[in-house]
Amino acid sequence: MSVQQSQWEPPASGIVAAGILAVILGFGAVMLVTDPPGRVLVGLAAVGLLVFALMSWRSRPKLAITDGALVFKGWWQTRHLGHADIKLIRITEFRRIGRTVRLLEIDGTDGRLLVLSRWDLGADPLRVLDALTDAGFAPGSG
Repeated sequence: MSVQQSQWEPPASGIVAAGILAVILGFGAVMLVTDPPGRVLVGLAAVGLLVFALMSWRSRPKLAITDGALVFKGWWQTRHLGHADIKLIRITEFRRIGRTVRLLEIDGTDGRLLVLSRWDLGADPLRVLDALTDAGFAPGSG
């Protein structure tokens, strides 16, 4: 008997690495870059990467199955989707830079579309779709 995974989130190691890289870029902007335009660009990259890392950490777990509802935690709000709130869950697949990229799309009955990548889920979107289907959350999947 295998226990089915019920929550998905970006990998902690990736978020920490992004934060460390942001600190290194910030240090480089202050101490190493001598021309003002370069300092501004590297500084903006450091701030952007740090904000991305902090907000990615804040929105963990990104997707979870709790108490018969699908919970999506974004940067600013958390959405609870019951079975009746989900119109369609599917995988979108396309080629990008020589490799296949999969996205998990959750189409709500309110017209809002949630698109989750492998980074958001920390797992292959196809496996997440299988888990959602097993939990009864994938009407019209395929």
